[in-house]
Amino acid sequence: MRAGIYARVSTVEQEPDNQLHDLRRYVTARGWDATEYVDQGVSGAKDSRPALNRLLADARRRKLDVVLCWRLDRLGRSLKHLISVLEELHSVGVAFVSLAEGIDATTPAGRLQMHILGAIAEFERARIVERVRAGLERAKRQGRRLGRPRRRVTEAELRGVEDLSLRAAARRLGVSRSVLHRARLSRKPSDLSPRFGPDSGLI
Repeated sequence: MRAGIYARVSTVEQEPDNQLHDLRRYVTARGWDATEYVDQGVSGAKDSRPALNRLLADARRRKLDVVLCWRLDRLGRSLKHLISVLEELHSVGVAFVSLAEGIDATTPAGRLQMHILGAIAEFERARIVERVRAGLERAKRQGRRLGRPRRRVTEAELRGVEDLSLRAAARRLGVSRSVLHRARLSRKPSDLSPRFGPDSGLI
């Protein structure tokens, strides 16, 4: 088995030696070959961490068969993030071991624990969806407009880009072409530049 050992400490003053000692001993007892991935001075609040990113990249390339960590909070900053990482490992056929919690997904009992964690995460996702839907319904009942506020293009802005094509003008103003097109169509004849007036020979 090709094992990826993951350790993390939050500050550069801390050392991951305690974690690595236990993880190395476990790997040796199982007879696995290990590669170590250590994030030192990296907060667990960050989803993206250099060593964790390398570990997941190696897992996707099938360079690992199992990933080990000292404790679940060393790997994931929250249940949501943890489950996301574990689901990614599972999707590429990589097992998972956490020493402190006694989770070993290389065994049937460990895989059952993983399913329970997955069910909890799915339940939490469903609750979030329900809360979002309830919030949207409440906003509709209160007559609140949902979504981003509609961007209005001023007459001064229109005059500043009237020599440009629709695409170029929209890009300069930072609006969509449909928004700019509607703004141009809604202009009154009195708003048009004199060069587009009846004496210009263009209309």
